[in-house]
Order: sequence, then C-alpha cells, then structure tokens
Amino acid sequence: MVVARPAPAARVRESFAVHPVVALTGPRQCGKTTLARALAADSPGSTYFDLEAAVDRRRLATPEQALGSLRGLVVVDEVQRMPGLFETVRVLVDRPDNPARFLLLGSASPSLVKGVAESLAGRVGLVDLSGFDLAELPAEPWRSLWLRGGFPRSYLAPDVRSSALWRESFVRTFLERDIPQLGITVPSETLRRFWTMVAHFHGQIWNAAEFARALGASEGTARRYLDILAGSFMVRILPPWFENLRKRQVKAPKIYVRDSGLLHTLLDVAREHDLAGHPKVGASLEGFAIEQLLAALHTPNAYFWATHAGAELDLLVVRGGRRYGFECKRSDAPGVTRSMRVAFGDLGLERLWIVYPGDESYPLDDRISVLPVADIPGVAARLGR
Repeated sequence: MVVARPAPAARVRESFAVHPVVALTGPRQCGKTTLARALAADSPGSTYFDLEAAVDRRRLATPEQALGSLRGLVVVDEVQRMPGLFETVRVLVDRPDNPARFLLLGSASPSLVKGVAESLAGRVGLVDLSGFDLAELPAEPWRSLWLRGGFPRSYLAPDVRSSALWRESFVRTFLERDIPQLGITVPSETLRRFWTMVAHFHGQIWNAAEFARALGASEGTARRYLDILAGSFMVRILPPWFENLRKRQVKAPKIYVRDSGLLHTLLDVAREHDLAGHPKVGASLEGFAIEQLLAALHTPNAYFWATHAGAELDLLVVRGGRRYGFECKRSDAPGVTRSMRVAFGDLGLERLWIVYPGDESYPLDDRISVLPVADIPGVAARLGR
C-alpha cells in the first residue's frame, strides 16, 4: 500500500515560493525521506545527501566546495548530524546569483532550530511532518490508525503483531542510538522509564515534583528529560491558556505521547480489545483526537484551558482572532456539560465541537456540535461558519 502525501508536499512547495531554504522536521521514520525523494524526483537536476551515509558525510567534509556549484533542489537528510552546514548554506543563499534551493531534513528540533536561529533567520521556511493522519487515509478505518499510530511502517505492517514489534524496536533504537547521536548522555533505561511515566500521565497536567520524586532526581532534571522527548517529537507539551477571569486557572502544561501507537507500546497495549479495557483508553482517544485536529488545522495557536474549580477545555484554537473549542468524549451520545458551558462563556468561544468515536455529526445548540473522529479532516472548513 502506497499512501500519497500531497498536503505536506504542497506546504514545502509553498514555502519555497517565499524562502530559498525549507526545513522539514519531524520524528525519525515518519516519512520525511520518502517525501523528500519524491520532491527531488520532480525536480530535474536535484542532488541528495544522506548524512547517515559515510560517503555523503565525506562528500560534505568541505561543504562550500561540495554545495557551491550545485543547482536546483539540494536535499540534506538528517542535517542535525553536521550543524556546521547551516552557516555554509547561509553563505550560499545570500549570494545574489545563487541557483540552488535547499531542503534540510531533521529529526531533532533543538539542533535544527538552533541552527536556523543562529544562521538562517529570515531565510528559511519551517514545515513539520508527522506520521499518517486521517486526511491521508480517507478510506481506512480510523481505529486502526488509533491503535497502530501514524508511523508508516507501523501502520502498514501486515498484521497487529508485526506493527507492535516494529514499534518496540523503534523505541529501543530511538533510546539506544538516536538520542546518543544528538550528544545527549542520558542512560537509555532512565529515559525509557521517564517516557513510560509520561505515557501513564498522558493527558494530565505536568507535575515536575512528582516526576522528580519518582526518578530520584531534581525537578530540573525531570524537565530536561521532558524537553528531550518533546524536542525529538515524541511528546507534545500543550501549553495552558490563561487570562484575567477572576478565577484560579491552571498554569502548567499538559503532556501527551504524540503518536498513539507509541503510547500503546509504552502502556503494553497490543490489540484493540486490550485498549478498550485499559484505564487510559479515554486519555488515549483524547490525545489521538488532538493530534488529528492539529494536523487538520495547521495552527501554532493551540492550548488547553482549566480552572482549579474543575472547568476545563481539552483544546482551544485561535484563528483569525476567534476562539474555537474542542472537547473529547469517549461516549456513544455525548451532551453538553456544565464545564463546557463555563468554558464557552468564560473564553468567549465562537464554536465548540465535542469529538467522539461515533458515526453521526449533529448539533446540540446553535454553536455546539458533536463531531465524529472520522470527520476531523473537514473541521478546518467549518471554522467561522
């Protein structure tokens, strides 16, 4: 099965219309290389460097000589392995007659963004890529994507067991090889233990003191581990929204394992019936829905909201100065709760959708509707209606 990914390809092309350099970032094995090779195949005279290959690292040992004479699209995969390339690319694209465009692929945002900030500010467009989303799999059952996650090799595995084995190998390789390659010296077993703790706190408020006690470490160390996983696209830190409402509001972020398949691996959930009876099934669905909503909406302005009195909203999105809310419920026929009414009024929401695992979309009142998970890809067109 080959899954076309026209949306991220279009975002790369749109970014090249404005910038001479585009950084395509996302977790390892999410499809960046496949997408970049497809873009290179459509660009005559393109050049591809894979910095995981020793021969390409040798070719770029003198980067200005290797890159200076190239024309057309130049792709550099796993660019964080040679951070010195950022300065060379800046020199080349600043030349008035520069004939090349550079597509830089990175699987670790701290290294890449640091290089961008220092060398390529104003010259680079940023495009994020994750695993498959619902818009890319319109004819497929969404529950399979939820169980297996969006990594192509996990989702496209021939059976559930093969998918689970691939994800377990991914976790081990990520901890034992990928993290040390970034120059991070955290024992793999320690980081796996921390990652598993995040999985058990999936969808909850970050509490550095609780993590620190469990690890026998400082709160600063716990936050460093969280930043490592967030910077390598394994964990989402969803910031809180708070304003002057004369209410005590939560000001700590929520944490989620970004890929639902990896979440289930860390929770030792292999099959759908195991997931259905797991105590984290509701939180798992919430995290899956949030990732799908963010993939559909392409917005950096995403938050959650909660008060110490118990009112909360799973996802708050700001677009065009208007606020839209999303609440995730694992029930057959969700209704409006008092918490939703409080969130609607206090936040001044334009609309609120209740995302649920059913099949029918229906209104609950003029500005609150029920939205099936399968219909998430079309939600962007509904904003402002």
